[in-house]
Amino acid sequence: MKIKNVGVMSPGDMGQAVSVQLKAKGLNVYTASEGRSERTRALAREAALTDIGSVTRLVDECDVVLSIMDPGAAVAFAHAAADALRVTGRHTLIVDCNAIAPDTVHEIASLIEKAGGRFLDAGIIGLPPRGKVRTKLYVSGPGAADLEQLAGPQLLVQVIGEGIADASALKMCYGALNKGTQALWLEVLIAAQRLGVADLLDQQLRQSQAERYGWVVGQFPVLPPKAYRWVPEMLEISKTLGTAGMTPKMFQGAAEIYRFIAGTSLGKETPETCDKTRDGRDVVRLLAKEQDASMAR
Repeated sequence: MKIKNVGVMSPGDMGQAVSVQLKAKGLNVYTASEGRSERTRALAREAALTDIGSVTRLVDECDVVLSIMDPGAAVAFAHAAADALRVTGRHTLIVDCNAIAPDTVHEIASLIEKAGGRFLDAGIIGLPPRGKVRTKLYVSGPGAADLEQLAGPQLLVQVIGEGIADASALKMCYGALNKGTQALWLEVLIAAQRLGVADLLDQQLRQSQAERYGWVVGQFPVLPPKAYRWVPEMLEISKTLGTAGMTPKMFQGAAEIYRFIAGTSLGKETPETCDKTRDGRDVVRLLAKEQDASMAR
């Protein structure tokens, strides 16, 4: 298939950055702001995306629609896209790019295909492709090579097979190691702060695990505004591991850590409004204070 018109739902932090890369290739990039937040609308305007209002129009106008959103909203969007496919009679390609379990991918694929659309699975690994950042888009499913047309210098498209949900299985395993590790470190470092041994632990970690410690603490400044999206991602990872015959309980715990962070004042910030002067240790101290306050109530 020839791709000329691409829909992106929605242009949040990652979706906006991907949209900019697609526009740089000369593709027409559309979005639908109906029912979206003012922040999302502002990001769409900033990227000069064409806003055509509704999901129905998006499905009608576009060759392919990329779902890039809070994983907790992925199934609801799939229902909306399926409704739009039935109304328009189109066979638009819907690509789920969210951090969801393989079982959830199969559920979404069934919704789209029964409505007459075509479906592919994708997993985004890496930071939003801004500046010099290069981001991987792994894709799988019948005819996944069609999405190689989206590739550019900073959006690297890699086809990994014909199997629906292979891309998401890879994303789940990678996300488990990456964000699961961050959840474990955060929980322990906040606990050390509340137990009064944070400085001693800091000294020990600098001596014995300096590289690993430096990496993980370096992730914390930008983490809190993303925590609300990582709650459903941890639950999808839990679901994935359970299906694979492993315990789902570790990542149910990780979801609780991110749920706590999402409910704090830091978690209510956005990537645009968070304090860029805070370092990772500042984040740990502030979160410990919020937990202190929560426990005192």
